[in-house]
Amino acid sequence: MGWLGWALLSAVFAAATAIRTTVVLVFTWAIAIALEKHGAIGQIGRRSWVFLVLSGIATGLSWLCYFRALQLGPASAVAPIDKLSVVLVIVAAWLVLGESLTPMKIVGGGLIAAGAVVLALA
Repeated sequence: MGWLGWALLSAVFAAATAIRTTVVLVFTWAIAIALEKHGAIGQIGRRSWVFLVLSGIATGLSWLCYFRALQLGPASAVAPIDKLSVVLVIVAAWLVLGESLTPMKIVGGGLIAAGAVVLALA
């Protein structure tokens, strides 16, 4: 698979993530400890744990795909394709979460997609 395929996979996985980096984990724990809520970890439901784990896996896969794409292609083309995750989130929010798909969201998402394609092909 070429850099474009890896960059697209990166965008797909990035769109599915909620936890981006270890820094988020560290800050979350720091806040929980500061607020003395760290003992409440046992109250996290099974479904939430599943989503947290899937999010972590998607984050890892996203970064692996992104770095592989960077090995194979130019950063100036890979990065814009990765940002298609914004467009994928808009579509997923509409299809899965039932969010409204306003004309402004369509135009904005379309501009992001068009810009990514233009930059990737430049």
